Amino acid sequence: MCGIIGFSGTENAVPKLMQGLSALEYRGYDSAGVAYFENGSLRFVKEKGRLDKLQSKINAVGVFDTTCGIGHTRWATHGAPSDVNSHPHGTENVLIVHNGIIENYAQIKSFLISKGYVFKSDTDTETAAKLIDYHFTEIGEPIEAVRKALNTIEGSYAVAALFSGHEGKIFAFRKDNPLIAAPSLDGSFITSDISAVLKFTNKYYEISEGEIAVADKDGITFVSSEGNIVQKELQTALWSVDKTEKCGFEHFMIKEIHEEPEALVRTLSPLVYEGNIAVGDLKDDDLRQFEKIHIVACGTAYHAGLIGKVAIESLARLNVNVYYASEFRYINPILGENDLVIAISQSGETADTLAALRLAKLKGVRTLAIVNNEGSALAREAYSVFYTKAGPEISVASTKAYHVQLGALYLIALKFAGIKGTLAADEISRLTHALVNDVPDKIRETLDHKSHCEYVAKKYMNVKNMFFIGRGVDRAQCEEAALKVKEISYIHCEAYAAGELKHGTISLIEDGTPVVAIITSMTTADKMISNIEEVKARGARVILFVTEGLSIPSGIANDIIYLSKTEEIFMPFICGTSTQLMAYYMSLNLGHDVDKPRNLAKSVTVE
Repeated sequence: MCGIIGFSGTENAVPKLMQGLSALEYRGYDSAGVAYFENGSLRFVKEKGRLDKLQSKINAVGVFDTTCGIGHTRWATHGAPSDVNSHPHGTENVLIVHNGIIENYAQIKSFLISKGYVFKSDTDTETAAKLIDYHFTEIGEPIEAVRKALNTIEGSYAVAALFSGHEGKIFAFRKDNPLIAAPSLDGSFITSDISAVLKFTNKYYEISEGEIAVADKDGITFVSSEGNIVQKELQTALWSVDKTEKCGFEHFMIKEIHEEPEALVRTLSPLVYEGNIAVGDLKDDDLRQFEKIHIVACGTAYHAGLIGKVAIESLARLNVNVYYASEFRYINPILGENDLVIAISQSGETADTLAALRLAKLKGVRTLAIVNNEGSALAREAYSVFYTKAGPEISVASTKAYHVQLGALYLIALKFAGIKGTLAADEISRLTHALVNDVPDKIRETLDHKSHCEYVAKKYMNVKNMFFIGRGVDRAQCEEAALKVKEISYIHCEAYAAGELKHGTISLIEDGTPVVAIITSMTTADKMISNIEEVKARGARVILFVTEGLSIPSGIANDIIYLSKTEEIFMPFICGTSTQLMAYYMSLNLGHDVDKPRNLAKSVTVE
């Protein structure tokens, strides 16, 4: 959520800022703005709405001759989306853009009002900007002014700032929010996301908490909290520009669905060799000691965790709890010294998941991060890391990242099965081979026959409500399938354990109600067929996702989507791709913005 870009160099900064903001659109935003130096003075342009509106305003203002500036896409937290609440915020002496939340903004605002400051917006960011201005006016030096302000500010932040009298310099600092500095041939960038600058450079420095980065046309300097110059190791991003472009696809979401087989192979293949399975840098002796696993995650990653629980418990016979990361801290979780906490996040910057990880560490529990972003906060802070190799995921609705998270959890399950001796070595080898080789092929088959998903999506796209039902692992799949439809199609969806229908939910089924049923398990197939008959008797229109070869009665459903058959335990991959396709075509045919659904952000870096 929200995005920051800054540039200082030898060329016009504004086009680079706008290109960077365009690359950050996927994170979700409702307004945007830029600040820059012009003839020695600070100027800004900002606008509610999409970037094309901001560009029109910039064209009208005529900003063309500036080599240093900062830009921002805002996702509203404090204050409704509006021109005045858009970033940047500040004074004639200081302008900032900010990701995060200033928790004690009310106290800061009261103090500043007592000093004569007047506020124009409803944002917490304006209080931070004017507190920095207060100290800058007093001290006259940007770094010390920032340090003074940060002694007061509580909360999370990634900030890029411009100061009057320091033309050509960008000052950047962070806490609990991502921010990097990236040198290029034309100058220096500050950004919250490497994808914003990949067209210009794939090199970057991490900005550590407590440091202040100063970027100008000649390079980037890092100053520690004690005022010392810090030498940094230059990092190289593994992502390439083509991974952040549509490459002929209509939307990023459909492109990323098509990338699922390769992402899965790229993630898993390097970790399986000569009959051995690697789980991050955890050693076998580490794994042997664990008696219970706790998975913490949000949204789609949480749903991957639900399926991971089924896999680990069934294959390795280890007890697994799955928690919403946003709830983990507030339930006083019971954690033992031989427990493992697995934190899952695509970005590695999800605020709630980070907080859950930190709580586990505080309690002395070992942690493993499953994360797609090298160098992210989650990766840095976890005891061990399992890197997924999905590459950049631009669409807000997670697809390929979900698949590689599943892949990681299944591989962990197979590793534990070997460590605990719950499966024979030849069975682990057989399942591992199927996971790495057969599953990607079956996903490709699904993509080759996506027209049926498109047909069903068109048929049901105008419904107001949908119910998803399943049992066992299929019930977990229903949670994710329902989320995909609701988040990009805006259709109200509910997922239920099919066996719970009789305990209240079936009262909502009436003539014409669409019910999506998922059957990938032989064990629950007969019971699911009975549940389908129950909803049909009340007039439901049934859409059935079912594994090829499973015996089902003729006429059991209004529409059937057959799923390419692989090992039963791995069917969530195939079903996941199919339900993603249905959700995509529903949104597409409804005319919605598939990649950037309303009110949603890609990376939720505030609680």
